[in-house]
Amino acid sequence: MLSVVVAPWAGVAEPVFVRNPDVLHDAASTMKVAVLAALWRSGVNLDADVPVVNHFESAVGGEFGNNQDYDSDPLPWELLGSHVPLSLLAERMITHSSNLATNLCLARTTPRAVADVWRRAGATRSSTPRGIEDYAARAVGVNNLVSARDLVRLIRSLADEPELLGLLEDNDFRVDLAAGLPPNTRIAFKNGWIPGARHCVGLVHPYDCPPYLIAVCYTGPLASGADRADPAARLLARVSAAVWTRRHEICSSA
Repeated sequence: MLSVVVAPWAGVAEPVFVRNPDVLHDAASTMKVAVLAALWRSGVNLDADVPVVNHFESAVGGEFGNNQDYDSDPLPWELLGSHVPLSLLAERMITHSSNLATNLCLARTTPRAVADVWRRAGATRSSTPRGIEDYAARAVGVNNLVSARDLVRLIRSLADEPELLGLLEDNDFRVDLAAGLPPNTRIAFKNGWIPGARHCVGLVHPYDCPPYLIAVCYTGPLASGADRADPAARLLARVSAAVWTRRHEICSSA
């Protein structure tokens, strides 16, 4: 299943292209944007030191932990047992897609706060009811889900929070949508991958026309779950490249 939404960035313009925009996909790491926004808006002191641990409260009771082998970022694991600024964890959650950092950030906010991020964005279907690798919750149907339309709405909701968009521009995984753009094209984006699913949402700033939003979600056998060498990542790059060739039409048709 391939879902695509393309929309102008300016104002509240409707998408100019949609394909399966409201189909739900496993959120993978795209949900980390909602966690970031919830943490930022909570007023918590991001400079405060917090303990780096690997035990978290499950959404259905009990505790769970992350598996280092499934994490794309070694740094938080090297910091286990120490105290670090919460801002560092928030940064690694986005720039290096750290699962451990994500759950540590979730522990400093609330599921209700994350749900409110989606609500304020105007999302109608997406939700983030549990942490990453909370398998007990997943076993009873408590899942993190996103649609391409809601991901575009989520990024649009950050318009007045340039600090968050700036963090998304520092994403280290320059694959998926970024790989389909000319070198050095500015893009604030978050990708996510698991076996069977590959997604990416971004705000693209072309050099010769107004910026635009794009979200591509893919669920299917092409997605290997590799962080950079995933065949599905190349699919997303091709979609991004095709949209780029028609970038001048996005705002003119809005």
